[in-house]
Amino acid sequence: MSHHTGEAAMVPDSVLTEIADYVLTTPITSQEAYHMAKWVLFDAMGSGILALNYPECRKLIGPWVPGTSSSGGCPIPGTYLELDPIQAAFSISCMNRWLDYNDTWLAQEWGHPSDNIGAILATAIWKSQQNMQEGRAPVSMHEVLTAIIKAHEIQGVLALGNSLNRVGLDHVLFVKIASTALSAYLLEANRQQIINALSNAWIDNGSLRTYRHFPNTGSRKSWAAADATSRAVRLSFLALTGEMGYPTALSAPEWGFNDVVMGGNPIRLVQPLSSYVIEHVLFKISYPAEFHGQTAVEAAIQLHPLVSQRLDDIAEIVIETQESAMRIINKTGPLQNPADRDHCLQYMTAVGLLKGSLTAEDYLDEAAMNPEIDRLRAKMTVKENPQFSQDYLDPDKRSIANAIQIYFQDGSMTPKITVEYPIGHRNRRHEAEEPLMQKLHSNLLSWYVPNKVDCLLQLFHEPDFDNVSVLDFIKPWKL
Repeated sequence: MSHHTGEAAMVPDSVLTEIADYVLTTPITSQEAYHMAKWVLFDAMGSGILALNYPECRKLIGPWVPGTSSSGGCPIPGTYLELDPIQAAFSISCMNRWLDYNDTWLAQEWGHPSDNIGAILATAIWKSQQNMQEGRAPVSMHEVLTAIIKAHEIQGVLALGNSLNRVGLDHVLFVKIASTALSAYLLEANRQQIINALSNAWIDNGSLRTYRHFPNTGSRKSWAAADATSRAVRLSFLALTGEMGYPTALSAPEWGFNDVVMGGNPIRLVQPLSSYVIEHVLFKISYPAEFHGQTAVEAAIQLHPLVSQRLDDIAEIVIETQESAMRIINKTGPLQNPADRDHCLQYMTAVGLLKGSLTAEDYLDEAAMNPEIDRLRAKMTVKENPQFSQDYLDPDKRSIANAIQIYFQDGSMTPKITVEYPIGHRNRRHEAEEPLMQKLHSNLLSWYVPNKVDCLLQLFHEPDFDNVSVLDFIKPWKL
């Protein structure tokens, strides 16, 4: 046990202690944050239910080993399954993320903070089941919403000041960090155990981004966050056994994360942890498309009536976008699969121009066989607008602007359509709640019978929702 003595003598990295102290001691006083957390929860769950319509998603939902079961485990929404909390975190997060339709956060790093909900629900449900066996109260939905707020904050503030993509890592490492902190907290870990779990999450490092980019774009991007949340729950349970941590996992010279991964640049929290992120989070309402292209799709749909009868006359389509979109969704050449297409600015824009709409089905192989899509893509010029890039990082704006203008062979042109903020942005929040409810209703109807949908919508409108137990919350989602 001598290694524990050495561990205790070391001062943990400040990022580890700041996150642990925030999770344990910082109250959330913002009513807006709780209002948003409820919307985030139901929006993510609805997106997960919609994903069950896709066999490629369903095949990944279930126990680690086919044929095994965990009776009395965590129920998986939209199924008859009950799983251990580690695999439940994977399954719920996989569903919620599959269609790229849950919430989004854009900064130096990108990501989808509601990915953490899989870990939060799995550990809250498991802990509630244990509490009930011991005669203690289950976890309430107020506690779940608080955990959602704090997971968003941890992942989002890390993303504000640190770019994993510039060193080739995927953003889901920040999901693993946030999920580890909140999973350990919900499992009633103490401060040292939370720090230990977090240190192991950083030591895990992260996955390469190569599955999001040519030539390797593939379906792993739809389950990468699920992998991160399940690992987070595993590390939290390990910490509860008393397994040691590594206090300078980030800062250790030569061997720490900062030196090995970040080229000596320290991981930092650029602002105090509160509830900023969930208050500014972005919803995907109209289109299941990578968020940097949402406003491009909206602009394309506005242009649809002007071009749908003149497709053969188009000489050039000019798209102005932000630097981040230039790097991650500006794609030419063949697109291999739906995962490739929903991260292609040109593809989603072409569909918007052709159809005046964009749905998840438009990424499937059958839809992609339409030759008009690639004909339009071949006529596109994508360039960075420096003002869009500046406003993207401006904390007072945080826009995700795109502009489209179409030039015809006879020398005429359409107006330039610029959309700075997608409908799910805080600046357009007043427009969002009715479409969000319509999205939720439609997503639920894709899988459940109408009576079940009505029951779930009543749960959303439950006036005493904060005091509903997480066990009573999850029950109506089961088949």
